[in-house]
Amino acid sequence: MNYTNSLEFAQKMDQEDPLKSFREKFYFPTFTKKPVVYFTGNSLGLQPKSVKDYINVELEDWSKWGVEGHFYANNPWKDYHEILTDKVAKIVGALPKEIAVTHSLTTNLHLLMASFYQPNKERYKIICEAKAFPSDQYALESQAKLHGLNPDDAIIEIAAREGEHTIRLEDVLDIIEENKENLALIMIGGVNYYTGQVFDMKTITEAGHKVGAIVGWDLAHAAGNLQMELHDWDVDFATWCSYKYLNSSPGGVSGLFVNERHVENTELIRLAGWWGHDKEKRFLMEKGFRPMKTAESWQLSNAPILGMAAHSASLDLFDEIGMTALCEKRDKLTGFLEYVIDEISNTNENVSFEIITPRDKSKRGAQLSILAHGQGKSLFDKLSEEGIVADWREPNVIRIAPAPMYNNFEDVFRFGEILKAAIQ
Repeated sequence: MNYTNSLEFAQKMDQEDPLKSFREKFYFPTFTKKPVVYFTGNSLGLQPKSVKDYINVELEDWSKWGVEGHFYANNPWKDYHEILTDKVAKIVGALPKEIAVTHSLTTNLHLLMASFYQPNKERYKIICEAKAFPSDQYALESQAKLHGLNPDDAIIEIAAREGEHTIRLEDVLDIIEENKENLALIMIGGVNYYTGQVFDMKTITEAGHKVGAIVGWDLAHAAGNLQMELHDWDVDFATWCSYKYLNSSPGGVSGLFVNERHVENTELIRLAGWWGHDKEKRFLMEKGFRPMKTAESWQLSNAPILGMAAHSASLDLFDEIGMTALCEKRDKLTGFLEYVIDEISNTNENVSFEIITPRDKSKRGAQLSILAHGQGKSLFDKLSEEGIVADWREPNVIRIAPAPMYNNFEDVFRFGEILKAAIQ
């Protein structure tokens, strides 16, 4: 696509955008002195205006029904999580039976690894990416310790080569092959939070299975950002949060995926709770856990209704748009941002911006991570003063994520103008 760094071009693109009306369905922050340019949907998505209505329905039913709302509310709370299942399944490319919405991301990660990381003397190694999000690192370390293992021995971190910022697929495949006799689990972030690199989940999953390993994914930065086919890729398990690209409230509920061949295996160990028990017999309060033959068997407790109501409001917007249309706009919007950053960097002698996110659009989502050579946090602070809401990572990386559901091309143009002024 041929871009032009001008207001006229940006406004023309916005006028032609088939998703332009969705911007009006969100609240934009008002805390900045200057009009906001919100580029942190990769940390916390904006609030859909419909969220209040969805939550108010549940508040009114709570006041009317009390505990009987579990059975007689407009959306009976006993089965509320089931409202979300089909819509989430479409977003991540799964069968409904492979999906459950429950708990938080790291809680789900521990629950899933309790089932899928069962090391023995021969197979105990875990492969993950270097510079994984800290929660993933801590979860992996503690799971290794839980089994009496030394994390430094059990965990293999795949890093980028010297002088490079992203991890090569061939290096991942080589390390899998090198450790094929001892490998128990591959657990990688589908999108690296720092660089924005998208991993080839299909190929890595195939390679892991070829050597007899289980393969799981943390999709915190992928769900609602990428078009995925978890079922067709034969992924064993995955989990994600709902508050980033899925715009479903701070600390909102998490989703999890478990491949259908595992959900039907009632002998597979699960850390059990009553909401994972056979729902036809759940309220008989009997001893003896009988797991449902769906991903719901990894649920522990009854649904957090207000958080799920917020999630439901956002999922309805995703259902209306569809991931194909959303990703088409994402690529155009991120491509324009890439063009603007390059132009500014190439026309200013005193500054150099290096995009460390892959240039190949098939290897990135909505995020670009900018390495600001020779710049300190003062540059980021200047951007913040002018209304840019972005993310700073030490020592000198600015993460920018134009979310296609509510960001537009004029946002990108304005960012470029503010960035040019800041470096002058």
